[in-house]
Amino acid sequence: MQEKIIDENKQGSPLVMEPKQGNSKKLFIESYGCQMNFSDSEIVASILAHQGYDTTQKLEEADLVLVNTCSIRDKAEQTVRKRLEQYNAVKKINPNMKVGVLGCMAERLKSKFLEEEKIVDMVVGPDAYKDLPNLLQEVDEGREAVNVILSKDETYGDVSPVRLGGNGVTAFVSITRGCDNMCTFCVVPFTRGRERSRDPQSIIQEVNDLAENGYKEVTLLGQNVDSYLWYGGGLKKDFKTASEMQKATATHFAQLLELVALAQPKMRIRFSTSNPQDMTEDVLHTMAKYNNICNYIHLPVQSGSTRILKEMNRQHTREEYMQLIDTVRKILPDCGISQDLIAGFPTETEADHQDTLSLMEYVKYDFGFMFMYSERPGTLAARKLEDDIPEETKKRRLQEIINLQQKHSAYRTRQFVGKTVEVLIEKESKKSEAHWSGRNPQNTVVVFPKEAYQPGDFVMVKINDCTSTTLIGEAVGYSKNL
Repeated sequence: MQEKIIDENKQGSPLVMEPKQGNSKKLFIESYGCQMNFSDSEIVASILAHQGYDTTQKLEEADLVLVNTCSIRDKAEQTVRKRLEQYNAVKKINPNMKVGVLGCMAERLKSKFLEEEKIVDMVVGPDAYKDLPNLLQEVDEGREAVNVILSKDETYGDVSPVRLGGNGVTAFVSITRGCDNMCTFCVVPFTRGRERSRDPQSIIQEVNDLAENGYKEVTLLGQNVDSYLWYGGGLKKDFKTASEMQKATATHFAQLLELVALAQPKMRIRFSTSNPQDMTEDVLHTMAKYNNICNYIHLPVQSGSTRILKEMNRQHTREEYMQLIDTVRKILPDCGISQDLIAGFPTETEADHQDTLSLMEYVKYDFGFMFMYSERPGTLAARKLEDDIPEETKKRRLQEIINLQQKHSAYRTRQFVGKTVEVLIEKESKKSEAHWSGRNPQNTVVVFPKEAYQPGDFVMVKINDCTSTTLIGEAVGYSKNL
């Protein structure tokens, strides 16, 4: 069971690349999981374009099939395994088709994947995509190909992603890779490696290129964007003392955010994901300073219990998180805030669960991503803590969290009724061909009649009605802000 009040760009249906033309071979690629995986698939498509591959939406005509995987929860891995079974049926008809597994699941299972999934020809970890040409040659010569070596410095900053499967209006720009936080439930440090930041100039260049190609919004991506720090490359741990780091010419996340906002003042800027322990007031003040930085923060909390947060190795308490929320509300009064929450973490009591519900009542999140705890092999929680919460208890606690979030989401959307908000048109509404769909700065979906407007337009929309997840209104003119 998963909370449905989510940004469909983050979770849900797999990304399937749109076809491009010019090369002779066909690539079919799907992505599951987080936004970083979707961004990585665009990097892969770019690398393979130089190897003669165009993308296709028809699995049956593919010469190469790649699935970009997620290991964050067991359910995500089971989804990929079922998808591989479907690939197998097609491969029986087209035995020359090659199948590769990319991403976090590939890194976690490594060569074991080739043994378990007989149709898999290639296993490639998140830091090894530049080795794809060599790995494909290995496969063509009849050998199984594996590269899951984690890098200390690879950021793919020199690869210009192929923008596929999107709407031509919004795009992801990766700014960091990996994570150093070592939360006990999370596999990311093991599947994506140590944290490293990308050269700010390459980030600005990518944003500028997107603007030149008509994009109107970028989301700066990282497992933990607030820990972004550029001082010439390498790992932060390479510096022996704080003074050594201070001597380097450093760019922090607030400074990067300002650089991007100034580079393209006519573009909207978003970012994800933030970590409560690393978010600083200068980031909030930068957001308040620039009109083109959206008033929205995804701020995972995972639990409302300080005791459980300690078991999770989260470097913040319940009280510190609430204080941060107060600071956000003070500096950015109309900021949208979303959450990640885990129900049924090992040793969680009913009192801990009630702490989570009371924290939700305190914040009243706009929307969230909520899951039952699932043990991930290799994590500290899997090694040290017994998964001791009964399945039925997990389900019941998750449902209570979902029900409360639905109440809060409805509360937040109602606050917009009667107001006029700026909306960037992204696409046609899923439910009506006569309506456009876009998002306001707080990341809430807005639908309104098409009239003469087009995707990519910034439009002022008067909100007349709402559901718990969507604002419904009518356009009153073009925005003069951007």
